[in-house]
Amino acid sequence: MINKTDIRQFPSYRIPEASHYLRIPVSTIRCWVFGQNYPVSKGKSRSQRLIKLPDKDRQLLSFLNLCEIHVLNAIRREHEISLQKVRMALDYVKKIFGDELERPLIDIKFETDGIDLFVSEYSKLINVTAGGQMEMKECLKAYLKRIEYDEHGIVWKLYPFIRKRDFNEPKVIVIDPHLSFGRPVITGTGIATEVIAERYKAGESVGELAADYSIPNQQIEEAIRCELQLKTAA
Repeated sequence: MINKTDIRQFPSYRIPEASHYLRIPVSTIRCWVFGQNYPVSKGKSRSQRLIKLPDKDRQLLSFLNLCEIHVLNAIRREHEISLQKVRMALDYVKKIFGDELERPLIDIKFETDGIDLFVSEYSKLINVTAGGQMEMKECLKAYLKRIEYDEHGIVWKLYPFIRKRDFNEPKVIVIDPHLSFGRPVITGTGIATEVIAERYKAGESVGELAADYSIPNQQIEEAIRCELQLKTAA
């Protein structure tokens, strides 16, 4: 059920938009959101979805969905954890923490050793596929550091990777559901990357845009990369 007072839960993003912002194929996101048909002994069955939409009829994602997909991508892409193990982990965690855990991918920080899936809770790591061991990997930590939580531990902002998932990449671009209708903006400015990209495509140079907004060239270049996926913006 959508909390109408929580803008983070509003259905706001089309799947192609999420694909663009997060650099994840549309087909992959669809699989995680809707499940996937796979052959069984009698006909076909649909695998369990991993991401719950706020409004499945409209097929729109929320800001919280973006954050969930961001973390799931780290587990699947960087550590090659199977979807079966991910489902096992989510089911296990839900059994432990019950209804209080609505979104285990972001309510509890998962860790992995590349084989099994781990979850961090109350300063402990629980091996959710084997039960009890403790391990932590820098890769997933780097992904989680790009999600910002408020003082109450509530997911608040997402800093998407703009380049090739360089873990030292500065947080120049942010997705904040409270700014620009949840579209990417330049951190600390509220300037929408879409606006920058449109002006750049219209013929204005990086230097002209930087001078107009009184911000460094690098921030303008990152905004253009975010929207146009250019290798170089200068």
